[in-house]
Amino acid sequence: MSLAGLPERIRNELPEIENTVKRAVEGLHRAKQSGDDHYLDGVALNLHGFYSGIERIFELIAVHVDETLPKGENWHQILLKQMAEELAGVRPAVISDPVLQNLDEYRGFRHIVRNVYSYKFDSARIERLINKV
Repeated sequence: MSLAGLPERIRNELPEIENTVKRAVEGLHRAKQSGDDHYLDGVALNLHGFYSGIERIFELIAVHVDETLPKGENWHQILLKQMAEELAGVRPAVISDPVLQNLDEYRGFRHIVRNVYSYKFDSARIERLINKV
């Protein structure tokens, strides 16, 4: 993909992220309305999808603009920090430090979704993340 195709790839990702957020919000609404915490599983999965979509955009920027994608065990965290830094002569910071802090919480939650049984999800944390998104 050339650099010219990057904006289109990012634009294509944005409605997917937006749809994922809408599904998460609706799932939380249904969980609260019905009292059925099984809906929280879907909410958590959609929060996972929200951050994964954001990260896909950051990966595109890292590969095609920065020309460097972090490697190693904590590459997700390094990528997020990379997006908060200006690359002199190449690009401004993609996100601000406050956005970095907020997104880092979603990155951490995505790790939980991948590694914890769904019945152990913290419903209060899920609700707080939905309200912040």
